[in-house]
Amino acid sequence: MVDLTPLLAFRWSPRSFDPVAELSRQDAAALLEAARWAPSAGNAQPWRFALGHRDDETFKRILVNLPEPDQRWAQRAAALLLGAHRTGPAGHAYDLGQAVAHLTVQATALGLHVRQLHEFDHAGLAADLDLPADVRPHVVAAVGQLGDPLSLPADLLRSETGLRRRLPLADLLLTSEPAKCVS
Repeated sequence: MVDLTPLLAFRWSPRSFDPVAELSRQDAAALLEAARWAPSAGNAQPWRFALGHRDDETFKRILVNLPEPDQRWAQRAAALLLGAHRTGPAGHAYDLGQAVAHLTVQATALGLHVRQLHEFDHAGLAADLDLPADVRPHVVAAVGQLGDPLSLPADLLRSETGLRRRLPLADLLLTSEPAKCVS
């Protein structure tokens, strides 16, 4: 394998979060600052965030809009973060993805983990958080410290403790001669 920075090589998206660990104000600020410095087309910075700490009102409003199977584990995260973007060019969702990726790498540097969710009640969450009409919810990220995987429901334990898998790099290339890109 190519030598990646450990921040990328060891990043993973658990469902087992420590149900008593908290996200400090300093760590929350570092995560949001990392997202703020992400690149965006024309420096538009179209991303917007709502951060809820476990047991506060924002956390609860985000949590109830997740599918029930995801609520089972997401309720243990130290924080839930809604990533949204302003309406506009199609690239705004891409730019939000850049910001969430930066936030995720920063979380790894802080010893935290992030699991992203795309399936949730978008309209319900927009209404529950009273989002401006020009802001579209796109992703929810659970953030926290790693917890005991054995505390998860049995149906989630296998995927939580199994080996991480990725497609081979050659399978991801669209060129007709992938050998020139991958050795």
